[in-house]
Amino acid sequence: MKIPVVENILNANDQIAEANRADFEAAGVFVLNLMASPGAGKTSFILATLDRLSPQLRPGVIEGDLASRIDADTIGARGVPVVQINTGGGCHLDAPMIRTALPELPLAQLDLLFIENVGNLVCPANFALGADRAVVIASVPEGHDKPYKYPGIFASADVVILNKIDLLDVFNFDLDYFRRGLEMVNPDVPCFYLSCRTGAGMSEWVAWLLSQLPAIRPQTLNK
Repeated sequence: MKIPVVENILNANDQIAEANRADFEAAGVFVLNLMASPGAGKTSFILATLDRLSPQLRPGVIEGDLASRIDADTIGARGVPVVQINTGGGCHLDAPMIRTALPELPLAQLDLLFIENVGNLVCPANFALGADRAVVIASVPEGHDKPYKYPGIFASADVVILNKIDLLDVFNFDLDYFRRGLEMVNPDVPCFYLSCRTGAGMSEWVAWLLSQLPAIRPQTLNK
């Protein structure tokens, strides 16, 4: 008896996600949904990416957390428009939450929107937000087994980031094992190995990101 209820919730979420997507498209905004476990470096990843974007590209951020606005304040200190969503214990963002946050953003003045989802490797994958790309961030300290243990979220990814590669030796991270697990669940997904702290690999990630913009919204580079 519970299955139809779950299906109804997801269907309703998907309808609102489509409305979000329509608004993003109308505004010419390219949207990334960032998903990762707590501590993988989602906020650091956003900041490191912002540091390498052209000043002509106008970013915004939606921050999702159980509580507090620590990350939102960190982003806001850069002068980037940011909205905080506190879920009050909820383990993921959903499309209605994003829709509620949109009026707080100058959407028509943005080209790129980062949505930092709640730290979790399970629930976020099930709730569409209306984003253009799903970005899953893993990190070396978490271990090389995450694609095997959480296949659902890695299978849903449009791009995978392995962060904190400067710690590979410290944690005896088996990169080949990680790659094999990723290939099992999502064989063609682009994967970038980088360190937000040292900057290693960031240029490759940003080049890929910029290559996606004209493919979705040619006008975003000409605003």
